Amino acid sequence: MTTNPAKRQMTLGMHLGTGYGSQANAWRAPGVNPSAYADIEAQVRYARAAERGTLDFLFLPDNLAITPSMGGGIPQATMDPVVTIAALARATSRIGFVATGTTTFNEPYNIARQYKALDVITHGRFGWNAVTTADPAAAANFGQTIAERPVRYGRAHEVIQTVQALWGSWGEDAWTRDKATGRFVDMDRVRPVNLRGEHVASQGPLPIPPSEQGQPVIFSAGGGEYGLTIAGRYASGVIGAAFTIEDARAQRDAVRRAARQYGRNPEEVKFFAGLMPLIGATVEDALARRRQLDEVSAPQRVPYLGAMLGLALEPEQIDRPLTAGELADARPSGFDPRSQHALSVAREGWTIRDILAHGIIDYHPTPVGPPSVVADHMQEWFEAGACDGFWISPDVNQDGIDTFVDEVVPILRERGLFHDGYRGTTLREHLGVPPQYGLDPRVMRDAQ
Repeated sequence: MTTNPAKRQMTLGMHLGTGYGSQANAWRAPGVNPSAYADIEAQVRYARAAERGTLDFLFLPDNLAITPSMGGGIPQATMDPVVTIAALARATSRIGFVATGTTTFNEPYNIARQYKALDVITHGRFGWNAVTTADPAAAANFGQTIAERPVRYGRAHEVIQTVQALWGSWGEDAWTRDKATGRFVDMDRVRPVNLRGEHVASQGPLPIPPSEQGQPVIFSAGGGEYGLTIAGRYASGVIGAAFTIEDARAQRDAVRRAARQYGRNPEEVKFFAGLMPLIGATVEDALARRRQLDEVSAPQRVPYLGAMLGLALEPEQIDRPLTAGELADARPSGFDPRSQHALSVAREGWTIRDILAHGIIDYHPTPVGPPSVVADHMQEWFEAGACDGFWISPDVNQDGIDTFVDEVVPILRERGLFHDGYRGTTLREHLGVPPQYGLDPRVMRDAQ
């Protein structure tokens, strides 16, 4: 593909879920320290590599319960995103951070204090991915059960609004620090919020001044009708999951419509498509990398591939391609958006093992091959209006982050698709979204 003449450039984030990578067996890959889950120095190295590539933010998910697959796989998140970011902030200077935090099992004052403190110590580089929690195991850890979706989202709206009110309760010019008069803070500009809803309440104020960007940026990751109410009202970044340009464009358009519905400028909301690149010098080299990672687990996935294609496939068949009869009988599942791509790969004549190695069961699209293949995918989606950027999930952090930074990013820059340097010092500047301090008056008018 050729250089993009347009001035619009993509924004890039990177998924930093664990000390290993996105693949369940990443911890077993050659050269990977199996103890990296508890090694903050590994996370520091990955964060610095991402910053070297001028990526705009690192995305840290959270998990409030142990995952059933953890015996043989890897955890889905760091030990604690807040503590991890506090450490990473001291080792970096420009890259932003986005941490997932539940509105279901947190009180707004705790969220407001922790996250605004992180925003201050990172000098305005922090964002909050505000989510609800529907995992019964997580609920059990708080001695609770999962409420129905309308209740969870009703609470989420109250929590977010209360948090934002608390963030703005310390006036932007309240911190006088006047040694001559002995006045440290103008308390007339630090005011309580006195909010009480059906689910949460807080008096305030919050004893933390603004950061360089004022207050943290809100992200969201939920889809559907309820998720759009969060994205449309509060989010400046939306973490998406789509497997086709058409689906991604539809999701992005829905987010933008929701923003407009609540009185906001749709340009204020950036939609990020997920990407799980599998990079090698050639397609075969990339597949060999994945085959090594999936050596143990691949046979267990053969029946799942069969279900995706409406076929009865057994693990013993893994090293043969689908027969002509099977290809003729294959019917992509209408319940799995990945199944059409799986069939397309199967029709190329690969063995079942290699079909699986193409990442057809990954939870985001997996372009396979040289760095240019990954860049082509990103350019096609971006120029088609399917996203404002991507959040990248490397298969193995140990070398995958460096490979993306050193081999894919230069191609994107050469094509004019990605910046050569940071556009500012704060996360809001990286995203190109406007300042906000306290509640958004446009949204509050809609809520009244």
